[in-house]
Amino acid sequence: MIAQFAHFWERKTLSELSQEEWESLCDGCGKCCLHKLEDEDTGEVHYTCVACRYLDREKGGCREYEQRLTLVPACVDLTPEGVSQFKWLPKTCAYRLVAEGRPLYDWHPLISGSSESVHKAGISVRGRVYAEEQVPEEELEDYIVHWVE
Repeated sequence: MIAQFAHFWERKTLSELSQEEWESLCDGCGKCCLHKLEDEDTGEVHYTCVACRYLDREKGGCREYEQRLTLVPACVDLTPEGVSQFKWLPKTCAYRLVAEGRPLYDWHPLISGSSESVHKAGISVRGRVYAEEQVPEEELEDYIVHWVE
């Protein structure tokens, strides 16, 4: 039996979350806003250190969040119904953690109480990525990174 004082993400399934609860699970790391390359042979996804033009690379978060799906047709709309398909999400991503029944990390803003904790823990991309305008698409392979998770 789950204790009554359990956090909402421990008491509810992803599909039971309100929109506000769903949005609050995002830790603001920015890794989902990076260009990713998929190995055609293995299906493995490789992150680059090249960010979408709309990612605020210093503050974190999308500068055009409400219009992102229109402005960037390849932008993926994470939904409770589809999150189990997103194995490309970082292992630290709260959506992935909750979907897999694992706890959030201590640095997650819902645990720490601070939106800065993800940055202080070195999990976010803040200050560590290039804008897509700086990197030609044909050079993306040269920008593959392996984030410590």
